[in-house]
Amino acid sequence: MKLNAIITGVTGMVGEGVLHECLLHPEVESILVIGRRTCGVQHEKVKEFLLPDLFDLSGIEAQLAGFNACFFCMGVSSVGMKEEDYTRITYDLTLNMARALASRNPDMTFCYVSGAGTDSTEQGRSMWARVKGRTENHLLQLPFRQAYMFRPGYIQPTPGLKNTYRAYKMLGFLYPLFKLFLGRYVTTLKEIGLAMIHAVQKGYDKPVLECPDIVKLAKEDKFPGLQFYLLKKLNKPKKIGILSHSNLLPSPNKLKPTPSFYPVSLADVPQRRMNCM
Repeated sequence: MKLNAIITGVTGMVGEGVLHECLLHPEVESILVIGRRTCGVQHEKVKEFLLPDLFDLSGIEAQLAGFNACFFCMGVSSVGMKEEDYTRITYDLTLNMARALASRNPDMTFCYVSGAGTDSTEQGRSMWARVKGRTENHLLQLPFRQAYMFRPGYIQPTPGLKNTYRAYKMLGFLYPLFKLFLGRYVTTLKEIGLAMIHAVQKGYDKPVLECPDIVKLAKEDKFPGLQFYLLKKLNKPKKIGILSHSNLLPSPNKLKPTPSFYPVSLADVPQRRMNCM
């Protein structure tokens, strides 16, 4: 299934990581990035709309149709914010854009980045958790083909990306311990991106995905990255199962080193704060 996706929040850590996976994945045909600041990525898959006011979509409404996926990674930290201000960005802005997309894309799968500890009852003491819970509940009521709420906890960054938050850089070396002792609350940025792509392609059996669900859905990709590319480019490979360079490429001597990241360099993307709008 080919994906034509809208991605928001690309100037933040999660959005950049999701874009990273979409650029690499051959089943993603086109990407529309929406934000206030440029993501700095030049690629044949990518088109970018920069809006000074993200509440005002009037200038691009006609161009929001024809997509089957939205990966909504936009958001801000609640630290130091009043509930009214946090609600305006987290709830009002998200629902405003989601309603516009739902009315024009009935076949769309909407993936929203929430967070571990989100309060679906909307009655808890934590302000951010109540607001996120309200946002999730109302997104699930919109007429999308599918909607999935992603609730990551600790996210292990993807090496080489530039919008990784400082706290994650400092804690990265502890990831093996987090994975061992706090596995239910740990995922990687790569797993989030792949799980979103798979949610569009294959669906999932529940609308709210905690870390174990994200990891499980990400693992359903049997031929990631280079293997997808080789299957597409080479005629009649000897076997479909365990793929290797030796049984797919005509001459090992002609094999070039495989880049670790995307064909487009993200190295020029400047470091940004946690505000990923």
